[in-house]
Amino acid sequence: MTEEAAARPERKGLPFIVEFPLLVLVALAVAIVIKTFLVQAFWIPSSSMVPTLEVDDRVLVNKLEYRLGQPEPGDVVVFESPYGDDEVDEPFIEAFARSIVESLGIRTATVPDDFIKRVIATEGQEVAIVGNQVVVDGVALDEPYLPAGVDMADMEPTTIGPDELWVMGDNRNHSSDSRVFGPIPADEVVGRAFVVMWPLDRWSGL
Repeated sequence: MTEEAAARPERKGLPFIVEFPLLVLVALAVAIVIKTFLVQAFWIPSSSMVPTLEVDDRVLVNKLEYRLGQPEPGDVVVFESPYGDDEVDEPFIEAFARSIVESLGIRTATVPDDFIKRVIATEGQEVAIVGNQVVVDGVALDEPYLPAGVDMADMEPTTIGPDELWVMGDNRNHSSDSRVFGPIPADEVVGRAFVVMWPLDRWSGL
């Protein structure tokens, strides 16, 4: 050991009892930033997307993609409830805890459920249902993701307005979608679901 090294004071780290909570706080902050701006896990509460998504599946949603582009037909998207904003006014601590829980895709009861559906048509397109088939701009869609036994009532042609999307659940017999609440504003889309992350035996891309 040189004299210079011997003279240099030993650098001491923070005590573990202080360092560990700081590390936890940093990890939580990173998780919140990721959840807010990049990727978030969502819990699937209903059968409206069966067989593509089953009840209690967890999906990862890319929240950045539509800041750089627009939803396309076929995308599976998460969007804000079309039935209005019923959020509870939460204290800061409860809101913070909920953000952590939601980042793991765990169900919470303090906020309204977001919806998850498939984009069928975008602005300027015309959508109709004829003879148990969805028709967009006069062409019947090939929808291999639908379950057997789908029975859709005929629907008159509807033209999708500017900055709007027509969305439908894959499980058409058990889905509240644009057939009920109409087109949704594109700016209410949270992001695109791109992978089923849980349970592990159902891991797959969307």
